[in-house]
This record gives sequence, structure tokens and C-alpha cells, in this order.
Amino acid sequence: MKRRTLLKSVPVMTFLPTAAWAALRSVGEPTSTTVYELRVYHTFEGKLDDLLQRFREHTTTLFEKHGMKNVAYWTPLDEPAKGTTLIYILAHPGREAAAANWKAFQDDPEWKSVRDKSEENGKLVEKVDSTYMQLTDFSVAVK
Repeated sequence: MKRRTLLKSVPVMTFLPTAAWAALRSVGEPTSTTVYELRVYHTFEGKLDDLLQRFREHTTTLFEKHGMKNVAYWTPLDEPAKGTTLIYILAHPGREAAAANWKAFQDDPEWKSVRDKSEENGKLVEKVDSTYMQLTDFSVAVK
């Protein structure tokens, strides 16, 4: 079987643990209170490129400003999510810190300006899924 055929037959989420592990190395040593937030943004048709541009040029920097560590970002290769989905993971020092980080981010005038400017031709994101996670004791990232 050709490598390309094999890779197309494996769901993209299969690679998430390995990719996340590699990305976590750049976050630093996790503590017992570190929480990871898996976020999935479902965009309106034709708006993914605008969302990626907003993240690339503004959002990731604003996350860091507000205590959120960028772990990694992905876009699906396969339908139905291809072209309309952004998947990413953030690290927070803890659950309470995560809530405070998000509040500070959402209240930031710079963020509001960036968001409003990027949505002049309509909203970009239709739905956001968020899941908070903790590393298991057998996770490679904690060894």
C-alpha cells in the first residue's frame, strides 16, 4: 500500500496524541494543576482562511498576553471538517486560571477591535467546542 493511501485511510485525530506530545515539549514542564483546553472552531462556509489569518496575526499573541500557552493548531484534511474547522490546544496553569485568562482576553480592547475588524463581512465562527483535559500519569509529556 502506498504511504499516501495509508495516510488518507487513517483519521486525522489518530495523530493528535503524537502531535500534541511534540508540541507540549515547547510549553514547558507541566505541573499537577496544568490543564489543557482542546478547542474546536466550526466556521461558516468560506471563513476558515479569515479565521486562520486572525489567529496567525493577532489571536495567538493575545492568548500569550493573557496567560494562555499556545500548544498546537491543526486543520483537518478530510471531509466533512476540511475547510471549515480549526482545532487547537491551549495550556493553562489551572482551571481557575483558565477562567480568569478567558475573561481577561474577552475584555481586552485590542481583542475586541481585532474581532470586530475581522468580522466586518460577517461572523467567522458558527460554533465552538471546548474540552478541558489533564495529563494522565502515564502520559509521555510528564516523563
